[in-house]
Amino acid sequence: MTHTPDTPDTKAPTPGIGTLSVGDGDEELDKRLDAELTAFNTKATGIPVTELTVRITDTDGELLGGLSGWNWGRCGGIEMLWVREDARGRGVGARLIAAAEEEARARGCEQMIVSSFTFQAPPFYAGLGYRETGRIEGLPGGHADVYFVKEL
Repeated sequence: MTHTPDTPDTKAPTPGIGTLSVGDGDEELDKRLDAELTAFNTKATGIPVTELTVRITDTDGELLGGLSGWNWGRCGGIEMLWVREDARGRGVGARLIAAAEEEARARGCEQMIVSSFTFQAPPFYAGLGYRETGRIEGLPGGHADVYFVKEL
């Protein structure tokens, strides 16, 4: 591979900087990056980011579904939503979303945002009043990443 001045050689050491490493996943790095970016964003805006989680368990205490997200100022966001396969189609997802929206309103949020791949749940979010605001086609493969917003 030929490197031009605009294309850095990632394998070459950078004097006085340190060592570059690439890997498949690093939970410790993910936690550190989240903490650093959250601190930076809070300092830049004066508005703290707060985590938001919702869970539903069955009668044995096993997880039926869960939602994780955040609120930042007047916006709430859904990062992940999952419902156990045997509980799908029984309103679990809708209950998780409703509880997250209720909590977001209580925290002063005026809107919720979420993205979902076309093979996941765009019709589900649309059915709950979320409006598509954009999409990235071909991600991954022949699918799309769809972005939604809902006014609370």
